[in-house]
Amino acid sequence: MKLVVIGGDAAGMSAASQARKRKGPDELEIVAFERGHFTSYSACGIPYWIGGAVTDRDALIAREPAAFAEAGIAVRLRHEVVAIDLDRREVIAKDLDGGGECREGFDELVYAAGAVPVTPQWARIDAGGVFGVQTLDDGEAIHAWLDREPQPRRAVVIGGGYVGVEMAEAMVRRGLEVTLLEKSPQPMSTVDPDMGERVRRAICGLGIEVRTNAHVQGLESENGRVSAVVTPDETLPADIVVLGLGVRPNTALAQESGIPVGVTGGLRTDLQMRVVGPDGRVDGLWAAGDCVQTVHRISGQPVHVPLGTHANKQGRVAGINIGGGYATFPGVIGTAVTKVCELEVARTGLAEKEATAAGFDYVTASVESTSRAGYYPGASPMVVKLIAERRTGMLLGAQIVGREEAAKRIDSLAIAVWNRMTVEEMTALDLSYAPPFSPVWDPVLIAARKATDEVHASR
Repeated sequence: MKLVVIGGDAAGMSAASQARKRKGPDELEIVAFERGHFTSYSACGIPYWIGGAVTDRDALIAREPAAFAEAGIAVRLRHEVVAIDLDRREVIAKDLDGGGECREGFDELVYAAGAVPVTPQWARIDAGGVFGVQTLDDGEAIHAWLDREPQPRRAVVIGGGYVGVEMAEAMVRRGLEVTLLEKSPQPMSTVDPDMGERVRRAICGLGIEVRTNAHVQGLESENGRVSAVVTPDETLPADIVVLGLGVRPNTALAQESGIPVGVTGGLRTDLQMRVVGPDGRVDGLWAAGDCVQTVHRISGQPVHVPLGTHANKQGRVAGINIGGGYATFPGVIGTAVTKVCELEVARTGLAEKEATAAGFDYVTASVESTSRAGYYPGASPMVVKLIAERRTGMLLGAQIVGREEAAKRIDSLAIAVWNRMTVEEMTALDLSYAPPFSPVWDPVLIAARKATDEVHASR
């Protein structure tokens, strides 16, 4: 049998590796196509590499093609799959460096093409200095631009989500003057506005100019380089523009091949990561990673949540099943963390607008506390916000904004959301305590107590 993998990053290579663990080269031939120059790298680490916290690009690469070759997995870098023929069971790949095309037959196919940055028409100008941040190749291009003469002095980052705020910090660390543009009232729209306001204040504290409710109309250029970003209110000089406008599933090739997509634009799969079409499973076709639509475990709604954690897990599930084992992917709750210099931001489950859209009636509770006992040196402030269903008290979602040692507390809250615990049940959780690590009442427990009071008062 032969397995062909489209995409050589987290999902695709996890699938290939897991399949290889269960079937040797004499049973299963594996060929992976990757349009870029790298395999199995951490795209999440790119802003920290650009900002200098990570000094070595190769530190972001988990496994190189040579390591896969030793395991009997053939990786063809700089080869872009341009067509899939499901009837003939073959793909056509274009050699991006040498030219020409090749055909590869398959018995099983893993579609792990990832996501592509949202790029509005106004951003597609014939000038250098405009970048998305999706692949390690993108990171290399940004590094090269920042190092070339004349060196950029002014950066405009468009989009205040995870990538936007991380890249804004990276540009500050590189010594640039930075303006962050966000079309919403607050940056970090994945958290509620009250928490987003705290993030905005922290970003401004870094010396970054933050423009909210900002709608970009276009870009200007001079001598082949970007020179300005135009909004209805002003024209902002820019020597480099970073697009942090989000991503969409990279499913154009799948659609051209007759493979249907779901309402989010991602490929629909069953629990084993087999692609599902209008008539059921598509024989021999699997999908994983940022190109996939999944289900939110709390709302029950189809969602597209592009995170490396999900990509690795989905690829693992697909590979186990291809290799003859059994595994399932049960959905997501959208747990994510980021940092802006010393400020940490975390969320899990549903935000208020998501809970409303799902049809929940809910209460909220926010508390201010510290990361350690207040008398212990280094205690830092944090705010924990919980969202609980009004009638049952089931925890629907949680958010944390704080300083050092705040964000990872979201993991205990994610476990509570995942297991549909009530906030009253959470008040009795046996969490660890010692003054260097937590107050005697951990901020999670204090928030659960307050949320329980809100639930009881609303009945």
